[in-house]
Amino acid sequence: MKHARAPKTPDGLHYRARRERLLQTMHETYGGGLVLMPTAPELFRNRDTLYPYRSESCFHYLSGFPEPEAVLALSCDRAGETRHILFCREKNLERETWDGFRFGPDAAREMFSFDEAFPISALEEQWPTLAMNQPALLTPLGLYPDWDRTITQRMGSLRAQARAGNAPPACIVDVRDALDPMRMFKDEHEIALMRHAAAITAQAHVRAMRFAKPDHFEYQIEAELQHEFLMHGTQAAYPSVVASGENACVLHYVSNRRRINAGDLLLIDAGCEYQNYAADVTRTFPVGRRFSAAQKDIYELVLAAQRACFDALKPGAPFHAFHEAAERVLAQGMIDLKLIKGPLDAALETGSFKRFYMHRAGHWLGLDVHDAGHYRRGERGETPTLLEPGMTLTVEPGCYIRADEDIPAAFHNIGVRIEDDVLITKDGIDILTATAPKSVAEVEALCAENP
Repeated sequence: MKHARAPKTPDGLHYRARRERLLQTMHETYGGGLVLMPTAPELFRNRDTLYPYRSESCFHYLSGFPEPEAVLALSCDRAGETRHILFCREKNLERETWDGFRFGPDAAREMFSFDEAFPISALEEQWPTLAMNQPALLTPLGLYPDWDRTITQRMGSLRAQARAGNAPPACIVDVRDALDPMRMFKDEHEIALMRHAAAITAQAHVRAMRFAKPDHFEYQIEAELQHEFLMHGTQAAYPSVVASGENACVLHYVSNRRRINAGDLLLIDAGCEYQNYAADVTRTFPVGRRFSAAQKDIYELVLAAQRACFDALKPGAPFHAFHEAAERVLAQGMIDLKLIKGPLDAALETGSFKRFYMHRAGHWLGLDVHDAGHYRRGERGETPTLLEPGMTLTVEPGCYIRADEDIPAAFHNIGVRIEDDVLITKDGIDILTATAPKSVAEVEALCAENP
């Protein structure tokens, strides 16, 4: 299976346009202000080894700048005049010998379309000039404790200068309140990145279906997923769930240590991240070529629930409509299979179906696996968010049946989830991960290719 050529990396003007939109919102809302957006700090895995670095998502959304130790500053005065400033690490050839390339302020200014760029050490000196007499400071609150302390200390120092006729920002606002609504709508380039991540992820799931067989360990299947991700220049967007047998009934199982037995179902929830954009896909398949009768019943029930979700997804529909569609199909199926008692309305009202289906049917997807955006609006969350073209989300109904005494043995340890990534379009939906097989016939045919 081949996938489309990778999209080109966007230029700095692409990110500048997003910054201009944020500045416009700030000017309309507060009459101007200052945005200070730090990227993520580097984190130590152990004594002297760092985790692989990834930029903070909002910082990446506004800048595209990939290095640590950086802060984005955007200012807008009451007349609407703006400044785009980056503070970042200086060029340092000695450190580059050890740790790799650094842009430095001059190259960063040109590459990422900033008006000005300075060494990160200059931020403390320039902070008072940037912030003084601004109507608002927009910055992430509660994201990084060290950053919160820095902001508190700097605001204190500004207040101490009030007697000289200068004033600190009149209010401090979490910048994500303005960015989250922007991030909910994906532009053409974001969609291309997500489509590419989805195609690679679909290939990885196909590879796993072809490889898995009895007596393999779950981590060996995970290795096949990682192989496909890395061969295409991506990485796992989150720890892969490779859950066989009873482990498939554990929603966030990630230890992946069990030996797989013939006749097990194998549930794989895995997706890659390409240029910071995530795919999130789950497939479930039999190890041993064919589903048992009970496994097939549950699998087809979950597949029917997903089809009902797709039918409910359309522009103008409330976000929660597809969740409710999944619940109705799953609850009725559980009644038909005598896993719970009917009638349907009573099962939905009491929530008896939640014993076997305890999560929601999907979430926003993008720079974060559980991406930015609200599911409800209004002061008390009384109004559901309506779907609009450009939104991206997952659709992932499931059914998980543990080996409890009151459950027929044929259904013991059956865990099934089927998850796809979906783009809302003006005409309905585009299933980005449609190339990952999921019909019973397709899945069994792939499993039969195992030697």
